Amino acid sequence: MTLTEQMITIDLCVIGTMATRFLPFIIFNSKKPTPKYIEYLGKALPAAIFGMLVIYCLKNVSVFSGSHGLPELIAIILTILLHLWKRQTLFSIAGGTVCYMLLVQMVFV
Repeated sequence: MTLTEQMITIDLCVIGTMATRFLPFIIFNSKKPTPKYIEYLGKALPAAIFGMLVIYCLKNVSVFSGSHGLPELIAIILTILLHLWKRQTLFSIAGGTVCYMLLVQMVFV
């Protein structure tokens, strides 16, 4: 890419990022109540996204070959236990991820 193309690309990224950050505050200002469907989406979408991520991560796991899906199962169980124990989403996700990476790099080689 030429310098001009690089600058245009950076400008478009900045505009896109700023639009997605500022647009909700412009559309849903504090003077009007938030519409009910937006509140519903705020409650429903996080669980739906996590469900999609779990399905995506487990779609190629084969219980009939290799490690039989044990690293994935162990990491999922640890993630659930950490979340039940601490109720900290990022802590649970990080703990499960670290556990999985250690298992596939050191135990189930």
